[in-house]
Amino acid sequence: MDIDKELKSLLDDPLLNVNKEEESLFDIPQDMRKIIAKKKADYVAQHKLCENFEDYKPLFEKVHQDLKEGKRSLVKINKTATLTAGRYYFVSGQMLLLEWIGELKRSSNFLPDARTRCIYENGTESDILLQTLRKNVVGDGYAISDLQENIDTQFFNSSDITTEDKVTGYIYVLSSLSDDPAIKKEKNLYKIGFTTNNVELRIANAENEPTYLMAPVKIVATYKVVNLNSQKFEDLIHQLLMPVQFQVLVYDENGFEHQPQEWFIVPLPVVDVIIKKIMDGTIVGYTYNSQMECLEKRIVKAKSTFDTSGMKVLTLNIKKVYFDEIMRGEKTIEYRELKQTTLNKYTYIDESDGKRYLRRYDALRLFVGYQKDKESALVQVVDTTYANGNVEYHLGMVLEHITPIS
Repeated sequence: MDIDKELKSLLDDPLLNVNKEEESLFDIPQDMRKIIAKKKADYVAQHKLCENFEDYKPLFEKVHQDLKEGKRSLVKINKTATLTAGRYYFVSGQMLLLEWIGELKRSSNFLPDARTRCIYENGTESDILLQTLRKNVVGDGYAISDLQENIDTQFFNSSDITTEDKVTGYIYVLSSLSDDPAIKKEKNLYKIGFTTNNVELRIANAENEPTYLMAPVKIVATYKVVNLNSQKFEDLIHQLLMPVQFQVLVYDENGFEHQPQEWFIVPLPVVDVIIKKIMDGTIVGYTYNSQMECLEKRIVKAKSTFDTSGMKVLTLNIKKVYFDEIMRGEKTIEYRELKQTTLNKYTYIDESDGKRYLRRYDALRLFVGYQKDKESALVQVVDTTYANGNVEYHLGMVLEHITPIS
């Protein structure tokens, strides 16, 4: 079979002979061409070998060490977060350094965007766009907190305690000297407990007590604490380290089965930081990331403190770009389309005359997007008007601005 003849006969098919009018049916309108052109990336960032990676390798190693020692923590950032040059991030389990950010320009979604230089711990680098990197970090990664050289805490000495303070006991950290293979193989296994008595006296009979795994123990650390009750301490520890609680069954001298509750598989430096944060009250802002073996800083939703008693407040969701314009005073009117589904939200019928009127609100509670921990603001409404199918809320002062606390 002659392939060239077959192709020629196919292309000469009269069905393919179309006039200009018919040909126009297959043409793409100019406005569609512009959209397609925008969507087609003219450049895609690629990973390449970082030629001077030896300069960065010790920096990555130090950050990993800081995480294991509790000097840094993971931070799960929200969709409105801004990435910062010089800071470290995790994406899909790999650490990167956002070394620098190029000249910022407004992208198609009105957010500031730029090429970056990112150094990855696998020895590569990339000039990924800032907004693409941000989406990657938000979706499957973490920011890494700045270095805390001094984890400020209170190791209470006799000279530190005032007459108003009350020594309530001792926090202790123990390691097991058990010969049980299932216990012996766990290198980061520690019991974290609280006692009102001397720790040495408390563990004197460890080999005969199920809570100590029916084996001798070694005191790794003790902390004298004030104004902290045992129940509160145990609740905090169990809540934080429950995912890494050691699951084991031991049997007492009478053959009864027990499952100790206060043994956890967690690196000792992290244990030290956890206890310090319990004593200074900051532990409530953290969780323990068992996969990364380090603390993870939580984003805590800030609460409103503005008294809205007696005020009529309308709650609305808004895009970040418009929210920021309102915060800067550049946008003074918030528009809402009046549709069949929103009639009762924005208007009401007066029973006295049967006519429909605009609902009047004293303030708008504006939330950025729909994510869980979102930025918000309470903004005064000075007037409400209607024009061209839209309800117009004329804005006054920003009464309150709330951002997620990390």
